[in-house]
Amino acid sequence: MITFPNESARYRTAREKLLQKEIELRRAMEAVAVARRALPPGGLVPQDYVFDGLGPDGKPARIKLSELFAPGKDSLILYNMMFPRHPQEKRDVAASGETAKLARKDQPCPSCTALLDQLDGAVGHLEGAGFNLAVVGKTALDNMIALGRDRGWRNIRLVSSAGNTFKRDYHAEADDGAQLPLMSVFHRDADGIRHFWSSELGFAPTDPGQDPRAIGTCEILWNLMDFTPEGRPDWHEQLQYGEGCCH
Repeated sequence: MITFPNESARYRTAREKLLQKEIELRRAMEAVAVARRALPPGGLVPQDYVFDGLGPDGKPARIKLSELFAPGKDSLILYNMMFPRHPQEKRDVAASGETAKLARKDQPCPSCTALLDQLDGAVGHLEGAGFNLAVVGKTALDNMIALGRDRGWRNIRLVSSAGNTFKRDYHAEADDGAQLPLMSVFHRDADGIRHFWSSELGFAPTDPGQDPRAIGTCEILWNLMDFTPEGRPDWHEQLQYGEGCCH
């Protein structure tokens, strides 16, 4: 048992009880990961969707879904961001940079943007471990590239699905055209590309007073808040805080 300076016996007793719950949580997370890996093969992707992206030369190009898989890396982690933002989104729009030139309805979701701020630095590590990661938006490619420049993203691969039905087919777009946040994983095998997993928790009923946490276990920002006495505040990410961008 460890102790920290000047802590009371009451604190240590409560902390040891909490530690047991944390161990239970870790075991549950591992069990879920094992069950996820044991899923039977998902459905084959019905077509090799073509996106707008940047080619190896940095110029606009037509990029197939299959081309988002690097040689020898057979799993693709793909985040469907809400760009444009949801029609009911009330948070402030970007007030500076190229993104600020877009109309309110055409600007990106602040929460998706904050998540990608966190993921950009992880891309190189994911690639080094043998995985692919890309981000899909329904807006024009120029808008996605402009957002990346505004945010200082250096690593995330951005592609636009404005010219295909990918987001609608894979439940990242509502029937009325509203964009939905969804993390999906696709896996390449001898038969082709299969859908492996998506963050369906976002479609499940929520518990009263709890965050839906569709991909909450990988959101660094919110998990850091969970470590504090205040916990998750009644607050939402913004595109900027005070003067200029959050950076």
